[in-house]
Amino acid sequence: MTIRNRLTWLFLSIVAVLLLAVLALVFALQLTSSQREFQQRLRERAQVTSYIYLEKDEMRASAFRDFEKKYLQALSNEILQVYDASGRVRFVAADERVRLSDALLARIVLSREVYFKLGARQAVGIFYRDNQGDYVIVAAAENVYGHHRLQSLATIMGVIFVVSLLVIYAAGRFFAGRALAPIAALNDQVDRITALDLHQRVDEGFLRTSERDDLTRLARTFNRLLGRLEASFEGQRTFVRNASHELRTPLTASIGELQVLLARERSPENYREGAASVLGELLQLKELINNLLDMAQAEGSMQLTEEVRLDELLWEVREGVTPARRARVQVDLGDLADLPADPAAFVIAGHRGLLARALGNLVDNALKYSADDKKVLLSLRCQPGGGCVVRVADAGLGIAAEDLAQVFQPFFRAAAVRGVVGHGVGLPLAQRIAALHGGTLALRSEPGRGTVAELMLGGRAAD
Repeated sequence: MTIRNRLTWLFLSIVAVLLLAVLALVFALQLTSSQREFQQRLRERAQVTSYIYLEKDEMRASAFRDFEKKYLQALSNEILQVYDASGRVRFVAADERVRLSDALLARIVLSREVYFKLGARQAVGIFYRDNQGDYVIVAAAENVYGHHRLQSLATIMGVIFVVSLLVIYAAGRFFAGRALAPIAALNDQVDRITALDLHQRVDEGFLRTSERDDLTRLARTFNRLLGRLEASFEGQRTFVRNASHELRTPLTASIGELQVLLARERSPENYREGAASVLGELLQLKELINNLLDMAQAEGSMQLTEEVRLDELLWEVREGVTPARRARVQVDLGDLADLPADPAAFVIAGHRGLLARALGNLVDNALKYSADDKKVLLSLRCQPGGGCVVRVADAGLGIAAEDLAQVFQPFFRAAAVRGVVGHGVGLPLAQRIAALHGGTLALRSEPGRGTVAELMLGGRAAD
């Protein structure tokens, strides 16, 4: 069901319930008023009967009927009766077969005035005291006129209810269409935007709504979403383009080297040199593929349930460095005064393998872009307010200020280091792993004075 139909039927249902309640209340009030009016008329008939019959010294029934026909307006199927103190009928007009029980007569005498039913008739009994004795006057009749009036009222109300529902449905559908017209316009604009047209934006002025209107906010939110999607798609295209280039380069080099080796017979030494060159290219390709897989894993949702001690992780990262460069990596956990009282301050919940990969990339970059005689400092400090900071500092080439803002883009490489073997994936991967663990990665660098990478991670106390 469309929103327009849903709103129309919801509006119609609410109004129908309210209208039905109002009509029912009006009918109930009219019914009560009609009953009270008829009861008053019955009471007046009984009082007239008592006055004429008893005060005029018991007028004969035939004379009373003549008087009634001449001066009074008779009610439908009217019954007028007078009972004396002994319960004997002294006067009967109309139906003589109706006889009140002694219990009802006693209740009328006790209550002085009682309203009750006699079949289809409504009746009233009043106690009347005369100089000749005590009497009970009974007047009963059918409220035919009242019933017809209520039936007419019910018919009119039914017609009004049905016609009102039709009018309300038409009006509700019209106003719902008017209210949803901006949404339809927004839907038409959105429907024209495809994956190839993400640069387009929804025209907020076309909605013709106020600045704080919900639809205007929706259009702005959608435009911001389009902006993020456009940036994401552009990043994906750039990533695929750069990844394709980085993957094709070692494959092309390896294939070319093998083709040269197979072109003619060569000495064993030449074959060994060619195989070593191909092996180097394939190792670079393997490292690139591993980084790409880790980057994809870091972008997904994972359960970070492992308890990782950061001080132990630093030593593991150092042990993972090749023996030829391991001596250049120095681990610094601070003085005894800097160490936390509780070793659990070094513990965080996370993914050990990804954290090791992030630190390994930072250490590898520091070693790669530093001279062979320069040390790399791998330090760990706990913050007073909670959390730990891992710093990787080197005294290498450094990064220019204009390149520092782009180093976290995949496959970006600064101009000063393009001659060094690498793919430009290590820093973006480390940043994404830090974000996955709720942390941050920041760089401080000056050309010629080295780079400091700070990895901030939240600490967790032991249970």
